[in-house]
Amino acid sequence: MIGSFLIVGFLALMLAGVPIGVAMGLAGSAVVMLMGGDMPWFGLFTLQQSFDASIAKYPLLALPMFVLVGCAFDRSGVATRMVNFATAVLGRGPGMLPIVAICVAMLLGGISGSGAALAAAIGGVMIEAMRRAGYPPAFSATVIGSATATDILIPPSLAFVIYSIMVPGVSLPELFAAGMLPGVLAGVALIVPAWWLSRRHGFGAAEAQLPRPPFWKSLREASWGLVTPVLILGGMRAGWFTPTEAAVVAAAYVLFIGLCIHKTIGLQDLYDIFVDSVRVSAVIMIILGFAGVFAYCINTIGLADPIVHWFRALGLGPIGTLIVVLIVLKLIGMFLDGVSVFMVFLPLLLPLIKFYGWDPVWFGVLVTMVIALGQFTPPLAVNLLVSCRLANVPIEKTLPWVGWFMLSFALAIAAVLAWPQIALWLPKAVGY
Repeated sequence: MIGSFLIVGFLALMLAGVPIGVAMGLAGSAVVMLMGGDMPWFGLFTLQQSFDASIAKYPLLALPMFVLVGCAFDRSGVATRMVNFATAVLGRGPGMLPIVAICVAMLLGGISGSGAALAAAIGGVMIEAMRRAGYPPAFSATVIGSATATDILIPPSLAFVIYSIMVPGVSLPELFAAGMLPGVLAGVALIVPAWWLSRRHGFGAAEAQLPRPPFWKSLREASWGLVTPVLILGGMRAGWFTPTEAAVVAAAYVLFIGLCIHKTIGLQDLYDIFVDSVRVSAVIMIILGFAGVFAYCINTIGLADPIVHWFRALGLGPIGTLIVVLIVLKLIGMFLDGVSVFMVFLPLLLPLIKFYGWDPVWFGVLVTMVIALGQFTPPLAVNLLVSCRLANVPIEKTLPWVGWFMLSFALAIAAVLAWPQIALWLPKAVGY
């Protein structure tokens, strides 16, 4: 009865337009008061304890730094220089600019940490270039929106930071390593429909007439950006710094590039960058705190146990159950952002992970890939909405194109589901 009240109350508040973090906090508070009628202050002191315990974690120090990287990234000038370098390497021709956009998104996924910021940075450079080359704006927006979804798979990833905090026994460096190959696979899966659709419909016919950037000059200008993922991931693997310290290094490095190398960030811009990052970080931390209250209620009333029994009664087995869970999360991801999906549903899914013996790192990569697919699946497709706004097209104009990218990305998810070693080989190879 109380469990039903928690879920129904939470859903009702969300449908009423209440922000998801507040909805979790209000529903959890009401349940605590119902259960704590014989306790001082109706047991509300447990709310503060649960809230504090959720955010008083050392790995969370990395979160505001990765947010700062995302806020500073689109002003650092890295995206423009990386696009020129990728164009110099891949050349000009029909179907090449979409491939350039996807490759740059994969490379910069190791710097940005924010899919929306990456979509804004790359879209600001690529959409106009693709228009001049003869690509329809709706197709260009689809390419950018889907390409930047790989951001949450290729480290640094805010989704992996939150997952490592909410799932016991999973280290952040291990998750970062596990996301690399699936992230590359996802990028390749997006390149195939981008190239095929461009060739089939004759997009980019004017691209061959556009000048090809000189290789050595573009390499020299892009070198600062190219070094960044190596610095962050290599530094963690070499033991120079922890993941939390790596976030600080990434933030300082991106600001250094913008201020001193490319000179695209002025001292007067720092205030706006810091204010934006503080606001975003505060929102995420508040949601995390209320998610801790929500998880406390779920654990206290034993709400996860009936879910495990229900799946067990279905008789689908570990793989069948996992497929059902991923499909449900995909449908939910069409309406909620990835961070919210993690914070609301991971407390319910943890008992399933333990019961069926799923590798938590593999499961985390699979769920993150499903969430990435949701980032360019209408109606609530954060990355796609950003790219559509830059291209000045309504999101419904992307529907003829986005289905092909979704199908190809889903096949990449199926490959990681069928062969877990795609995600698990690299962490083992590097000693995690």
